[in-house]
Amino acid sequence: MSIIACIGSGNMGFALMKGASKDAVKNTEIFITDTDKEKAKDAAARLGAKVLNTNTEAAEKCDIIFLAVKPQVLAQVLAEIAPVIKKRYTSGGAEKDSAPVLVSMAAGWSIDKIQKTIGDKIAVARIMPNTPSLIGKGMIVLSSSPEVTTEKIDELKKILGEAGIVDTIDEKYMDAVTGLSGSGPAYVYLFIEALADGGVSAGLPRDKALNYAAQTVLGAASMVQETGKHPGELKDMVTSPGGTTIAGIAALEDGAFRSTVIKAVEAARKRSIELG
Repeated sequence: MSIIACIGSGNMGFALMKGASKDAVKNTEIFITDTDKEKAKDAAARLGAKVLNTNTEAAEKCDIIFLAVKPQVLAQVLAEIAPVIKKRYTSGGAEKDSAPVLVSMAAGWSIDKIQKTIGDKIAVARIMPNTPSLIGKGMIVLSSSPEVTTEKIDELKKILGEAGIVDTIDEKYMDAVTGLSGSGPAYVYLFIEALADGGVSAGLPRDKALNYAAQTVLGAASMVQETGKHPGELKDMVTSPGGTTIAGIAALEDGAFRSTVIKAVEAARKRSIELG
């Protein structure tokens, strides 16, 4: 049985533990800790998990420890659990064999920085999930230190896979991932809202405009994934000469739409680096 702890019960931690609690992930026991005890109790009740009083308890008991805290809080959490983690790694026998893997989702915190903070040669994985993980539609990107065994990586992929698509990547790309898929849902929500506003401006009722906008984005994204065609090719399929779509695209280009989106991803990437 794998014993999992999630330090922090915010949206991302809850989303991933929701996946870990599904029947497809067998033989797991989940513990939650949070400085907000009521929030932890509520999350645990919804997940069928248990609450631990301290982060130290999580470090003592668990095989996989998810660090679902903000980058600004991670140093404090690592300092708190470091003595226990180091003890488990330096002890002999069965305790060392079950030494835990730390899984961080804090933007900007490299694996090397985490290891230097808590101890060299500690098994550390770094992930960047996004909020659609709450409904099992997330994009979760994974990197790991050499100390994380192949078996543990496979186990992590199984747990995370219940929250969405999991992909592994060299850690040097993780800040770019943060700017794209980590922050990307917010850009898409903004686009859906703007698209719906355009519909309202054109005379549609608000509820219908929002529904049409959301389904349009969902359908278009599915077309990219399921056809394997380049977005430019799919765009051309709907863009008739002198038609309505090219008029709309011209208006987007006048507003530097693509350039602005590129700058948004780059700005988020730079902020991720700053947070580290």
